[in-house]
Amino acid sequence: MNRQCLLVCRPEGIAQAKNFEIVEAPHQKLGEGEIRVRNHFLSVEPAMRGWIADKGNYAEPVAIGSVMRALTAGMVTETRHPGYAVGDAVTGWFGWQEEAVAPASAVVRKIAETDLPLSLSLGLLGINGVTAHLALTGIGNPQPDETLLVSTAAGAVGSAVGQIGKLLGCRTVGIAGGPDKVKLCLERFGYDAAIDYKAGDLRAALARTCPEDIDIYFDNTAGAISDAVLAHLALRARVVVCGTAAIDRWDPWPEGPRVERHLLVKRARMEGFVIFDHMDRYEASVAQLAEWVRTGQLAYEEDILSGIEACPDALAGLYRGENKGKRIIRL
Repeated sequence: MNRQCLLVCRPEGIAQAKNFEIVEAPHQKLGEGEIRVRNHFLSVEPAMRGWIADKGNYAEPVAIGSVMRALTAGMVTETRHPGYAVGDAVTGWFGWQEEAVAPASAVVRKIAETDLPLSLSLGLLGINGVTAHLALTGIGNPQPDETLLVSTAAGAVGSAVGQIGKLLGCRTVGIAGGPDKVKLCLERFGYDAAIDYKAGDLRAALARTCPEDIDIYFDNTAGAISDAVLAHLALRARVVVCGTAAIDRWDPWPEGPRVERHLLVKRARMEGFVIFDHMDRYEASVAQLAEWVRTGQLAYEEDILSGIEACPDALAGLYRGENKGKRIIRL
C-alpha cells in the first residue's frame, strides 16, 4: 500500500494537524508516458498555507480529499516515458505520499548534482535557493557596499539571500526570532549583524544596526516587522516581497500602515516575486548555487523530520518557528 497525507478540511488561519489525514491507498498501474517515483524526501513550504486556502492566492487551491501538494525528491523505480530511466533522481510535484505515479509534466527537473545530498534539491538547490537567488538579483539588484536586510533570515530562503548578498558585496543584516536563530545567522550564515525581533524595540534596533538606512529589504514576513523596516529605507531602496508569513488569513483582508508615503519620499520600489513566473531561469540558477555549495561559499541547515506521520503537523510547526533552515520530511 502507498501511504498518503490528504487535505481533509480547509484551515482557519494556519493549518493544523486536524486538517490532514494519513491514509493507505493501493499502488497505481503505470500508464503510457508516466513514471513511478519513490519519494525519499518531502518538502514543507511556508507557501503551502496559501495553497490550501480557498481564495486569495496565486495557485489553484488543493482540493479537499486529495494528496497534499508538495515538491518531493526521489528515484524513478518504473517508467513508461522515454526521457526517464529507472534509477534517475528527480524532483517534482509528487505530493505528500510515499510513492507517486505521474506524467513527466510533474517533474521539475532531473537531478544532475549527484555529488551533493539529494535533500538539497528541495532547499538550497531547489525552490528556496532559486527563489533567493533570482528574487535578490532580479529585483533587489544588489550593489557592493549596499545594506541588505532580510527577514526570517535563518529560514530556507532568508539564509540563502543573506549569503548570496554577501557574495555580491553587500553588508548583510538579518532579522530572526530568538537568540538561537540570531546566533545561527551570525555564525553559520555569515551575516554582518542580526536582530532578534522578539527582544524589544525593533525600530530602535534597526536604527542602531542600519545607521545609513536600508538599500534592499528582502521581505518574507509582511506585518509589523515590515511596517518597522519601511521607515528606514534609503533613497531609491528596493523592497522584494517574497512572503507574508505574518498574515495568517485573507478574510477579512488585513489592514495596517500604508506604504505609499515611504515609497514616494524615498523613491523606492516594491515588487513581488513568485518563482513560477521564472521557471525558464531555474536550471541556470541551480547550476550557480551548486557551484557555490561545492566551493564552500554557501552553507545550509536542514530541519529533518522522520516519516509520513510527521506530515500533518509539519506546516504548523514551521509557523511556530521550530525549524532552523529548510524543513524536510525524510521517508
